[in-house]
Amino acid sequence: MGLEEEIEALEEEIAETPYNKSTEAHIGRLKAKLAEKKEDLERQQSGSGGGGGYAVEQTGDATVALVGFPSVGKSTLINALTNADSEVAAYEFTTLDVNPGMLQYRGAAIQLLDVPGLIEGAADGRGGGREVLSVVRTADLVVFMLSAFEIGQYDRLYDELYANKIRLDTEPPSVRVTKKGKGGIDVNASGDIGLDVETIKDVAREHGYVNADIAIRGDPDIDELIDGIQDNRVYLPSLVAVNKVDLIEASYAETMKESLRDHGIDPDEAVFISAEKERGLDTFKERIWKQLGLIRVYMDKPGRGVDRDEPLVIRQGETVDDALHKLGGTLDERFRFARVTGPSAIHDEQQVGRDHVLQDEDVLRIIARR
Repeated sequence: MGLEEEIEALEEEIAETPYNKSTEAHIGRLKAKLAEKKEDLERQQSGSGGGGGYAVEQTGDATVALVGFPSVGKSTLINALTNADSEVAAYEFTTLDVNPGMLQYRGAAIQLLDVPGLIEGAADGRGGGREVLSVVRTADLVVFMLSAFEIGQYDRLYDELYANKIRLDTEPPSVRVTKKGKGGIDVNASGDIGLDVETIKDVAREHGYVNADIAIRGDPDIDELIDGIQDNRVYLPSLVAVNKVDLIEASYAETMKESLRDHGIDPDEAVFISAEKERGLDTFKERIWKQLGLIRVYMDKPGRGVDRDEPLVIRQGETVDDALHKLGGTLDERFRFARVTGPSAIHDEQQVGRDHVLQDEDVLRIIARR
């Protein structure tokens, strides 16, 4: 039996086994074994030249990947927002290569990737899907682009991303595995956990651990435990954009919103646009900005004053030290202190060190040694 057949058999057994406390350990072992088999298959396919991925040079302050089924309007949207020139046609598989465009917004350069339309089975390599998904994994934000008439595509897209180890809108599980020379497997949890200790040990053994300390914080389920042990998942924020709203009747609007709710999407959190008519794009750009968590820092440059035309763009929660690293050059090694005026400062020209957390629209002056 080949790897693909083994994977299919494991998936069938998991689907047919009812989940309860008595079957938890068994299902845990099956899922752990399934994860390992999929890793083996991926390595096998990559080794035979099937997993190179697309070469997309990431530039700018952040990267956004638009994912959607063919002909949903991604190319039209990118052309409306950026300097890209993506071929547009109303038939499937128009976009054959990843097509980047640069969105200029609030002084930030945000790279948008118009990736080829995903199809079911992409994570298993259908239609070059694994190569497409490899690009999505390197993005800072995933935008699901849905047609107003096909909201159900969301679940299929989400499942493809999940199958390619992309986890959306969640934090990584706090699971740390440390190998040791002897003593078997010990599990240390910081609080009450639902999983049985023997189940945790069985899952670890399926992943090749014989002697190890496993430290767990929180209360992960089986899938989160496996994610934590394998430690090769990517955790990204996401946004849902519903396109072609210019084509719907007013009476259909509530039906569309109800369909969003049925698929676990809060209509108030989605963005409704018409890429063709360029409607809703200002709201869309603002939501991208917020989801990326970008902030602007205006540099007070010696002899030239405050530069408000080309701000330094960093992330929420980042510090003066992060700003220094992004500025580059010799400022980092010559740094003495900084002065900050703005939302993060107690008063104008506050003297701060490297660990000072900056906020949007702060004015920053670096004092450096000559």
